[in-house]
Amino acid sequence: MWEKFRAIFTIPELRMKILFTLLLLAVFRVGYQIPLPIVDEVAILEKMRAGGDRGGFFEMMETVSTFSAADLKKITIFGMGIMPYISASIILQLLSSVWKPLEELRKEGETGRKKINEYTRYLTLLMCFFQGAAFLSSSIANDNSILNIEFCWVEDGIRHLHWPWYITSVIMMTCGTMFVMWIGEQIDEFGIGNGISILIMAGILAQMPGAMQDFLINKMKKTLTGFQEPGVETLIVLIVLFITVVACVVFITLGQRQIPTQSAKHVRGRRVYGGSRQYLPLKLNQSGVMPIIFASSLLLLPAMLFGAIATQFDNSQSRWWAGIFHSLNDLFTRGDSFVYNVSYVALIFFFSYFWTAITFNPKEMAENLKDFGTFIPGYRPGKRTADYLEKVMMRITYVGAAFLSVVAIVPTIISSLLQVEPAVASFYGGTGLLIAVSVAFDLIQKIDSHLVMRDYRGLLEA
Repeated sequence: MWEKFRAIFTIPELRMKILFTLLLLAVFRVGYQIPLPIVDEVAILEKMRAGGDRGGFFEMMETVSTFSAADLKKITIFGMGIMPYISASIILQLLSSVWKPLEELRKEGETGRKKINEYTRYLTLLMCFFQGAAFLSSSIANDNSILNIEFCWVEDGIRHLHWPWYITSVIMMTCGTMFVMWIGEQIDEFGIGNGISILIMAGILAQMPGAMQDFLINKMKKTLTGFQEPGVETLIVLIVLFITVVACVVFITLGQRQIPTQSAKHVRGRRVYGGSRQYLPLKLNQSGVMPIIFASSLLLLPAMLFGAIATQFDNSQSRWWAGIFHSLNDLFTRGDSFVYNVSYVALIFFFSYFWTAITFNPKEMAENLKDFGTFIPGYRPGKRTADYLEKVMMRITYVGAAFLSVVAIVPTIISSLLQVEPAVASFYGGTGLLIAVSVAFDLIQKIDSHLVMRDYRGLLEA
């Protein structure tokens, strides 16, 4: 293995790509730590250390931060990360499946792809302003004590941000997001791997040392005060569970259903071409991590809504209505809630089929096979082939959705059964683990392609 790593840095082109990628990641992490001028960083750190019930808003920020390379809790210049870019990409991808002009543009190949990327940048810039303004307003409304008093005017003990500084902060966050998007594009062009995905994985992995440090510190405090949970045996169980979950995620991520295909024979002169037997690979988890992202984001809305309404009734001294909305808020709060977990699984199944229906077109695939003179044995080219592909995809999507459901609720189970912090349990499943594993395999495959071209053995080869 050490010989393989040595071979990576003996290839000048690959070495420069890796070093360039690491340099841009370092720049990204530096900007990740620079707070906006309007923010009182000391106040935010005190609230983060205090913990407690932070409400649906902060839970939403932590969830969004996981898959957007953002730091919404500290409100930094890179606070929104690439969240607007991801939103814009998803919107245009969905529109390209239902809107004729974008669908035709997508079929034009490289020229159409560049045009769609240009539209994505424009839409990202527009969404930066709206999402930055909404995020900043929600943060201030949730707790205005995080604002620096130098940029505010005070009325009845409440801090109000001056409008010029509000607009300036939104512009700073917008520029930060566009710079992060530029970093991702530079990694795509001059670095190694997919730039946006690598930035997301860097944000996820950067949370791991802090979470483990908090876990070990809490364990030592409980040991010194006479509480022995979680003990050493719990730590061993956590390590075994982590290895098992990662192995299962790797197995399903790489899992494929290979459909045999046969190419038709044709004669040109005295030579016979075609007739070879090949396989059409269909991924078990065709929709990737998108169903978990959509389901978790959508389920945060009821908790936020019911919590806000309950707070209003608390202020109006209407105990009966406040109790009802507090109960509804508890039902849709992440944790041991049966209603939340059942709704989570149901939404994951729904979005798995929904996303697969958008990204996988069996009719188009059947037409492509027909144009290349390839057919599936036992099925006529055209409609019969399309129906067969759709039936197979429906079945394997069920397996993929079940896998995503298990991975999604594993952190909740570990947190409740083993009594560990949710920040630690989150590394045993959910969005972060899926993204990290997928990006790691994509990165290894890119490195392997450089090694194989120069007659070196790949990293995954025995």
